[in-house]
Amino acid sequence: MIAAAALRQEIVFDPQTPSPSRSDALARYRRLREIGKRHHDNALPFLAEGAILQHGRRLGLARGKTFVLDNMDEMALAFDLAIYTAPAGRSRAIDRYANSVRLTPGSDEAVMLEAMRNARFAVLLAQRRHPSAGLIVADLFRDIELWLVDEGLEMSLPDGTAFATRYYAPEPFIMTAGVALPVDRDALERAIESAPHLMRKSPAEAIQDRRFAEAVYRGAIEDGTTERVSYRDPLDAGDEV
Repeated sequence: MIAAAALRQEIVFDPQTPSPSRSDALARYRRLREIGKRHHDNALPFLAEGAILQHGRRLGLARGKTFVLDNMDEMALAFDLAIYTAPAGRSRAIDRYANSVRLTPGSDEAVMLEAMRNARFAVLLAQRRHPSAGLIVADLFRDIELWLVDEGLEMSLPDGTAFATRYYAPEPFIMTAGVALPVDRDALERAIESAPHLMRKSPAEAIQDRRFAEAVYRGAIEDGTTERVSYRDPLDAGDEV
């Protein structure tokens, strides 16, 4: 993972930096998003055998060998954990996939894959709209301000909303890895209390523990948050905005 100092230097939002036009920002985002989707699809064969079912059980989505879902989008939570996390001493699916491909250094595909390998789980607070596209958000656990481009969240997320997500930074803006769940202080406290090992860590340490994301996802399933969340492409996303 990239160090916090490097992350601050590379992607912390600077209001003095000239903003690109909305059309340019969205065009860049859409291209990188399509590349990210391909990388995700290509990483699936590198999942450990039974990984999705195992994560499904830990999240309360599966009983035995059968998934029991209130919302099909809940599967995205199991895939997120299976692709981006692994127990200590084990490799992640995203890394096994990256080690299997040869991409042109500096290409969009290579830049995007490296950003995905350095993805971070976070709790973000939507602060205001960016002048070009997307949102200015605060990473609450790391105390940094970031520019997030996500057409769906820009359209649906009111300022002042906190949400849990995994993000990566292929550009001066960040992008989500696909999952975004609204959270509040009570939900975060319940997540930490449900995993006693997290209570022995500082907030900065807890957010980097792979089990924190699992606890947040499990809590969102248990309290019905995931039933109110759906992941859809914005209508007419290919049109000029």
